[in-house]
Amino acid sequence: MTPILKRKKFINIKNPQDSVEKIVCPVCKKELVKSEVVINKYVCYECGSYFRVRTQNRIKMAADKDSFTPWFEEMQFKNPLGFPEYEKKVFIAREKTGLREGVTIGEAKIYGERVVLGVCDARFLMGSMGHIVGEKITAAVEKATEMKLPVILFCCSGGARMQEGIISLMQMAKTSAAIKKHSDAGLLYIPVLTDPTTGGVTASFAMLGDIILAEPGALIGFAGPRVIEQTIGQKLPEGFQRAEFQLEHGFADMVIERRDLKKTLYKLLKLHRAHNGYADFEPGTDFTFRPSELMRERSAKSKSMSAWEKVKSVRNIRRPASVDYIEEIFDEFIELHGDRCYRDDPAIVGGIASLDGQPVTVIGIHKGKDLKDCMKRNYGMPSPEGYRKALRLMKEAEKFRRPIITFVNTSGAFCGMEAEERGQGEAIAKNLYEMSGIKTPILCLMIGEGGSGGALALAVGNEVWMMENATYSILSPEGFASILWKDGKRAKEAAEVMKITAQDLYELNVVEKIIPEFGGADEEALHDIAMFMKANMRVFLEKYSTMDGNELAEDRYKRFRSF
Repeated sequence: MTPILKRKKFINIKNPQDSVEKIVCPVCKKELVKSEVVINKYVCYECGSYFRVRTQNRIKMAADKDSFTPWFEEMQFKNPLGFPEYEKKVFIAREKTGLREGVTIGEAKIYGERVVLGVCDARFLMGSMGHIVGEKITAAVEKATEMKLPVILFCCSGGARMQEGIISLMQMAKTSAAIKKHSDAGLLYIPVLTDPTTGGVTASFAMLGDIILAEPGALIGFAGPRVIEQTIGQKLPEGFQRAEFQLEHGFADMVIERRDLKKTLYKLLKLHRAHNGYADFEPGTDFTFRPSELMRERSAKSKSMSAWEKVKSVRNIRRPASVDYIEEIFDEFIELHGDRCYRDDPAIVGGIASLDGQPVTVIGIHKGKDLKDCMKRNYGMPSPEGYRKALRLMKEAEKFRRPIITFVNTSGAFCGMEAEERGQGEAIAKNLYEMSGIKTPILCLMIGEGGSGGALALAVGNEVWMMENATYSILSPEGFASILWKDGKRAKEAAEVMKITAQDLYELNVVEKIIPEFGGADEEALHDIAMFMKANMRVFLEKYSTMDGNELAEDRYKRFRSF
């Protein structure tokens, strides 16, 4: 549990002015200077545990100074079930906290960006959701929709308010419906999950964000640990339902340190501003690529490789990965995690970035940089949840009219038993189905291996580009030789007849552009390759910026209809 501040006043008898207020961290049991804890954003500077934060302190940390204006503070309290002593409990909570109810919400600014900001406070009947909490959130989201403002809501709750029974339950549906209308208007909603976020709040507005953030160590779950243990007698493992558990299991985009939270929120707000078209570059960022003299020399000296040599080349672990190109090309990349269903698949890296001021959604298949990283990322073989994460990010891009750029490098989709149990074929099929109709430009870059349907699931683009020595095929040469010739040792021969190189596929009109490697993709050539990509990405976005969503989807349909 997140510790609650326990204060002690240490008085210096000789010099009272030197007296300091101290607090005890319930986790590490050490005495802390309160002023230092406040400077440290209410985080224990000895053990790093997070203290719960009062409403006004939360607003101070998240919003610009004096920018917060509260809304709907005078809503009339009711006792819908006539529950005994309920009015008294609410009155005591108001006296104790100085709050009118368990949520405070209104308009604020974050580094000048206007938002609707809400804060739930666990001190008020454990932040439980009664009819006033539900009404304030719903009314604020409706007002945000009218004003075309994003909503950021710090969630903290023990769940539904028992004293209001079924009326509390109805708040779950009411708040969710308001958020749906806000989303349909193309507006951004970011819940920040703090300790604890449980019960009906988790099962409604807390988990409906376009992007879901969480504080380290926060308890997040539908049924709290005590409910689970008392109901079914199951002993829960360490870390169960904590923020890090939710990140690993695909239900949060990021676990954010409190010191980084305001800046992260600002970056997300900036990347979700309304833009003019798909090529709204910052003034003065005109970009023309010219390869360096060294790269021209490398290109001149490079020999043409056979198809089999290219197969071996793209399997080299030293070949630049999708994350290398993302880092080199884009500004302010913010990685997002999870499929919202089961898990975050490390084989697929995705998030939001800026291309010279134009927000884009970027998704890459990542094999890994060393043996440990390769094992973590399953050697770039995505599982169903990886494809579902990618699709979730693409649908969010469509909502906010952001272009999508994918980097593909995989030997194929993971073919293990667990992948089949979780619907590998369905996940790939759903990507093909949805990508065909997405109403925003999609550019796909084959940067290494393009293995079968596992690669195609991220390559349904308006254009597909291919690196000079990359490969793209129905399956591996080894698999091809085994199926057709019953002899996997004939893989080299198969590679030559399969037409898997960039040059072959350009002639077949499967790809629109070949990306030069300047003698071979390696660390030395990375910058020039990335700058070639960047310059041509700008041209691509300018080309498609005049099309509306329906035209973009139709253009993509016709591209694949021609095969």
